[in-house]
Amino acid sequence: MKPFDFQKHTRIIFGEGRFKELGEIALKLGFRRTLIVADIGLFECGYVEQATKSLQQSGITVFNFHEFEANPDTRMIERGRMYAASLDIDSLVGLGGGSSMDCTKGINFLLTNGGAMRDYWGYGKATKPMLPMIGIPTTAGTGSEAQCYALISDAETHVKMACGDPKAAFKVAILDPRLTVSQPAKVTATAGFDAISHAVESYVTTKRNPLSEMFSREAWRLLEANFERVLGDPTNIEARGAMQLGAYFAGVAIENSMLGATHACANPLTAHYNTPHGDAIALMLPHVVRWNGAVVAARYEELAQVAKLKFQENPVEALALRLESLIKAGNLPRGLASAGINIDDLEILAKDAATQWTGTFNPRPFGEIEALEVYQCAY
Repeated sequence: MKPFDFQKHTRIIFGEGRFKELGEIALKLGFRRTLIVADIGLFECGYVEQATKSLQQSGITVFNFHEFEANPDTRMIERGRMYAASLDIDSLVGLGGGSSMDCTKGINFLLTNGGAMRDYWGYGKATKPMLPMIGIPTTAGTGSEAQCYALISDAETHVKMACGDPKAAFKVAILDPRLTVSQPAKVTATAGFDAISHAVESYVTTKRNPLSEMFSREAWRLLEANFERVLGDPTNIEARGAMQLGAYFAGVAIENSMLGATHACANPLTAHYNTPHGDAIALMLPHVVRWNGAVVAARYEELAQVAKLKFQENPVEALALRLESLIKAGNLPRGLASAGINIDDLEILAKDAATQWTGTFNPRPFGEIEALEVYQCAY
């Protein structure tokens, strides 16, 4: 068994209705002037107003920033830094999906440590203290609330940069499943399947350890069993809670085991075709499972057993078929051709996929030739 180092940075507060405790929690952390980073949809849902009211009732001065989009890039982060620098804030609150979480961390990197996002690409490059943050996810997807990484796209090259530092972890994450009810069905499907991919990929990476395996396995159990339930009954708070907790567990697993070829192949689809991340993941995951099955069939069999899938000789295929059934339930795209990907671009996509950091943790050696093989299987 390989040695490992496991440390959790974030306090988790879970349960229906816990969102209303935000002001009290922030006050105990010493917040006095805070910036809420939330996408524009959260304003329309009324969640930003509720958060502001809770914080103000605790005597905290509140500012808001929402000038960013999905998959935040370096220009959006710099815009947030410039705004935050004028406010003399002492804290941040990330409210929303993964984009809000990553944007919050990105602003914090630049506000406290200066420079550009590229300076923090990798791990442990923030030399100065960072401001305390609270994360409040309103989707069950990225698990960013459990991680000290921010995924920020380079505005010029469109390359996704994973910028991580222990100081970039949220002090507290509030998981209130009631907040995820307002998600559109499409977001529930794409974010939920992204979380599923995190559980499956993190369970087989070369960097996994016994504790990350435990979180991956429990995440898969919760997500696989409840994905179709929330799609069929969006107001089912019990299923919503299981999805939110599963996404969080998968995020913890990623923090300690990283991801693999699915994300390495998905990111170029987003960069070249603007394919939404969850759609890109759905296009690739079953095919990567079949391709990786040559080296980690026993581990995929364990996941198949957790889901109580029926198989006689081929657990890898059983798992891939189950993933495809979940993709169908979510009305997510299947096949690169049907998604509008030009077959002549596969070599370019493979070249980019081979440079993705996550590919280095895939259990089967992964380079340009291998990426092309996976894309061809998925076409």
